[in-house]
Amino acid sequence: MNSDSSLGISRRALLGVFAATAVTAAPTFSNAAGFLRGAGDIRRIRMYSGRTGERIDTIYWIDGEYIAEAVREISLFMRDWRTGQAVAIDTRTIDIMTAAYNLLEVNEPYMLLSGYRSPQTNAMLRAQSSGVARNSLHMRGQAADLRLDSRSVNQIARAALACRAGGVGRYSRSNFVHMDCGDVRTWGA
Repeated sequence: MNSDSSLGISRRALLGVFAATAVTAAPTFSNAAGFLRGAGDIRRIRMYSGRTGERIDTIYWIDGEYIAEAVREISLFMRDWRTGQAVAIDTRTIDIMTAAYNLLEVNEPYMLLSGYRSPQTNAMLRAQSSGVARNSLHMRGQAADLRLDSRSVNQIARAALACRAGGVGRYSRSNFVHMDCGDVRTWGA
C-alpha cells in the first residue's frame, strides 16, 4: 500500500476531500464540484504553454458564479495553438483540472500540452498516432492534456480519478495526463 506522500496527495487534502464530499454529494457532476467546495468561494487555475510561451493565472469562479470574462480567457489560452482556433472550454473540464490540482497541493502551474483541437489538427495527430481518438473530446473543448514537473503521471492521474467526474488517461511515456468531462473511465499506464 502506498503512503499519502508517495501519491503526491497530502493526508490533510484527502481528509478535506472526504469531508467535503460527505456533506455535498453531487449526483450529476460527481465529486469534482464537491472537492472544490472545500476551496472556499473562489476557484483559480494556473497554467502555462510551452508551445506559445503564454501563462494564465486567473480566478474564474467566485461565490457560486463563473466569471464569464475569465472563462473566455481560459478558452483563448487553451486554443489550438497550431491553427489559432478557439472554442468555449467546458467549465466542467476546468473544474476537474482545478479539483485535481488542489488535491495535489502544488504551487507550480500546469503545463498545458493540448486543450481545444480543431478537426484538422486532430486528424493530423490521428494520422501520426494510434492514441488519438477520432471523435476526441478535445474537439469539443471538453478535454485537456496536462503535466506537472513536481508530480508523476500516476500522482496526477490518481488525483483526477478521485474526482470521479470524467475520463482520465495516463500517458507515461509522453509524461502527461488527459482529463475530460465525458463519461467516467480510465486508460493507459
